[in-house]
Amino acid sequence: MEHCQIGVFLASTSARGQAVLERELSLPKEWTTDRERCTQAGMPQERPCATQPALARCMLERAFRAGVPATWGTGDSVYGSDRRLRRWWEAQEHAYVLAVSGKEYVWLGGQQRQVNTILAALPADDWTRHSAGAGAQGPRWYDGCWLPVAAPMLPAWRRWLLVRRRVSDPTELTAFVVFAPPATTLVEVVQTAGTRWTIESSCEAATGEVGLDPYEVRNWTGWYRHITLAMWAYALLSVVRAGHLQESALPKKIWSQTTPNSLAACKAARSRGSHCVSPRFAVSSGASCWRPNRPLARCWTGRRGGDGTRGWPNILTINGVQCHNYNCSTSTTSR
Repeated sequence: MEHCQIGVFLASTSARGQAVLERELSLPKEWTTDRERCTQAGMPQERPCATQPALARCMLERAFRAGVPATWGTGDSVYGSDRRLRRWWEAQEHAYVLAVSGKEYVWLGGQQRQVNTILAALPADDWTRHSAGAGAQGPRWYDGCWLPVAAPMLPAWRRWLLVRRRVSDPTELTAFVVFAPPATTLVEVVQTAGTRWTIESSCEAATGEVGLDPYEVRNWTGWYRHITLAMWAYALLSVVRAGHLQESALPKKIWSQTTPNSLAACKAARSRGSHCVSPRFAVSSGASCWRPNRPLARCWTGRRGGDGTRGWPNILTINGVQCHNYNCSTSTTSR
């Protein structure tokens, strides 16, 4: 639509939380070729028209230069179906699990084959069931299988085509291209693919808690100021929550049963009420890239309690979302 505003976001995910790290505003070519319109909106003259995968690469480059730790990168088919982005990611020697559309081609058995054709020919008995992580109603179970595809130029890395099948609906198949070391297991890949949704949950949480989405801006500078401030506020909440989870996991101190005097009791109460946020959480505890140490690049706060502190790697997740009245559908929002 003419007035649609689409944001491309990079998030980081780990066992201690999630945060949105980067953002770029995606504009259609009709916008960027109208220089008068761009000038009125405050868009920089040097900003060229860029696809969403190109914007994702820019954000990933900044994250890598800044030293954001991540073991894996994830993204939906908009990014996974872009071969230039995949080749660039492999040149960084960084593992990824990227969804691809059925129209994408991969090299399998010495020939180039379309993903839809491969999915239709999969055997019925070559599936294993794995959990893709905890969901709102318990573990999210999927049947999965993977096939080795053409090896990359790097000898210490391998490529696979991962196919995930929904247990409740065996006809629903999702394909992913995987780039990882040879020792990588199917369980690890399935769990990594399951973290892609954290970029969406991060944007939903940031919308509800710090107002990421509801805004009335109409220019370039206003959009970046609002989105950046909301991202910072959401990251602060993630840090506070991470500090709380870390403290709740520590063993409780057993206090002496002797009766203390009133001054000692007052000091003890004040000490117990003062908590410091862990300074080691930083930006690497958040997403879409998501070395996973996941959402870029996707941080997951996890469920409340001990389940939210299990040892997940850092994962960067990338995704593009509508920036007003945010929802997880592919529909655009008119502005």
